Amino acid sequence: MPGTQPTLPLKMRPAEAGDQQPVAEMIRARSAWMRGHGLPDWDAAADELAAQAGEPSIPMWVLTGASEVIGCTTLYEQSPAWLWTEQERAEPALFMATTVTHPRFAGQRLGCRLAWWVLDHAARTGRMTVRRGTVVPRLVRYYRDAQGWQVVRERERGGLTVVGLARRAVLMPDLRISVIQ
Repeated sequence: MPGTQPTLPLKMRPAEAGDQQPVAEMIRARSAWMRGHGLPDWDAAADELAAQAGEPSIPMWVLTGASEVIGCTTLYEQSPAWLWTEQERAEPALFMATTVTHPRFAGQRLGCRLAWWVLDHAARTGRMTVRRGTVVPRLVRYYRDAQGWQVVRERERGGLTVVGLARRAVLMPDLRISVIQ
């Protein structure tokens, strides 16, 4: 079933405390979709992850279509030391974590568009690289094959194999996602 077109224009902005409920609802909807597709879900952590919205020490951003939250990601200035080398962490970079899009828009490539916005944002703010990690093999293939990320390494952590991926930051002038500060 094709997804619903997001209401344009798309906008990215820092998350606010008022975004907690819509982010939690979006995570729960994505979790149900993930379970239906045989993927591990985040349902048990939905409220905890959503509570990051508006938390000054956690740099969460939300993607909106009209006034509706349809995606989110968290952008850390430091990459985890257990996954990235000291030399890599010395390079100006962003670490992209906890990225979620609303499944109602499946097929609209919101996850790609959000990741591309991060690459553009990183380039505009003087970073050279964007990094991310996942424990889901299907996501590794998707990030690598559909979004152009490079697998850098794998590390065992907490009984799981975490795959670290990276891309060079690059300007994306035709992205059509505006930023609200």
